Amino acid sequence: MPKTIETLTPGAGRTDTAGLRAYDPDPVARCAADAAQPWWRRKACVEALAGRVPEGHVAELIACVQDAGQSGSVRIALLELLADRPELLPWLRHEDRLQESAYGMPEAILKARGALGDRTSAEALATLAFSPWGHRQVIGEAGLDALAARYGVEAVLADLGGARPEDRAFGVRMRHRAGEDVADALADPDRGVAHLAVTLLADPERLRGYLAEAPTEEAKLWAAYALYRLTHDTAETRRVYEALGRPRVEVAGLDEELRAAIVHEYGHGCAERSDPRWRIEALCTEPPSGTDAAERTSRAVTALTAAGLTPKPPVSCGEAHHQGDGTYDVIGYGARGGEVLVSTLGRFATDHDDDPAVRRALESAGFRWIDQSVGAIRVTGLGVYYFGRRDPLDIQTLLFYWQD
Repeated sequence: MPKTIETLTPGAGRTDTAGLRAYDPDPVARCAADAAQPWWRRKACVEALAGRVPEGHVAELIACVQDAGQSGSVRIALLELLADRPELLPWLRHEDRLQESAYGMPEAILKARGALGDRTSAEALATLAFSPWGHRQVIGEAGLDALAARYGVEAVLADLGGARPEDRAFGVRMRHRAGEDVADALADPDRGVAHLAVTLLADPERLRGYLAEAPTEEAKLWAAYALYRLTHDTAETRRVYEALGRPRVEVAGLDEELRAAIVHEYGHGCAERSDPRWRIEALCTEPPSGTDAAERTSRAVTALTAAGLTPKPPVSCGEAHHQGDGTYDVIGYGARGGEVLVSTLGRFATDHDDDPAVRRALESAGFRWIDQSVGAIRVTGLGVYYFGRRDPLDIQTLLFYWQD
């Protein structure tokens, strides 16, 4: 029985890619342009046309790209397919494109402008390439790389200048690609640029040499962190830490117990633009010791029971929210549905109402109550991912963290 486009694409994620690639491109192009077809079949057809778009169907495919009422996924795939069609450029550059709201479409438009040689897109592409989101970085870098391939790296660098961190980041990436040493970027005033350099450096001996000549304490810390990433030699990192006088970010109200819990939970994987002192402190200080989370929740239940507060069995914050995970367990109590939050990071507890009876019960059992004044202290310089952002958070959020 002869195969058809429908049998080659029977459902979302069930495409016979090889079969569709071998199919006559004219009906494949017609299907790609047919708004009556499901988006996933159209997208599969667009991808199957790579390198073999029938000239007679180009106009209708471009019309699909330009129709904001059509599937965003199909339009993005078509932009990738038609990135060599200069007739698209006036539409791509039109100010109305700033109103595009389909997910991923603004980024795809920028990438297409880069692919078509539009040098006016360089700044926006550099901003995209400097995003903390990996999928946006890849798109921005692809657009910049297309411009560099067409006009040369120096021309794109001239278009960008060097005032913005994202412009300097492009320069660092291009220098690294050309085989140059980019250790000097560890002293960049923007931590995102310095962190980029950390990810590119691969010569431990060069880093050791740079440590002796680094112009600032922060550059030395970035060099020590880059060296650790390559060697995993904590002793060497500690020697640098000690030689620099154990530098750290001081936060008013953040005592040593709270600090140890937070730095060892978040310091190792903090956001790119975090102060490097947090990373080095996490590597060079001892983590807090103590009982495990199960023992703490058991002790909390016993204390609440003794106080007559009728606690329920503890559940993780993920179970309480029916999704996600985090750093605390929840113990419901009382007839009115109160909840105690017990941190998995240490002997820290709180509730939403600051109930004095609950507080007395838990403090008598050795817990440390985190009230609103302490919980509101922001831990500066430590970027932590939280619902799409990577900013410094307060103590309450860090000790009792949940992410879906």
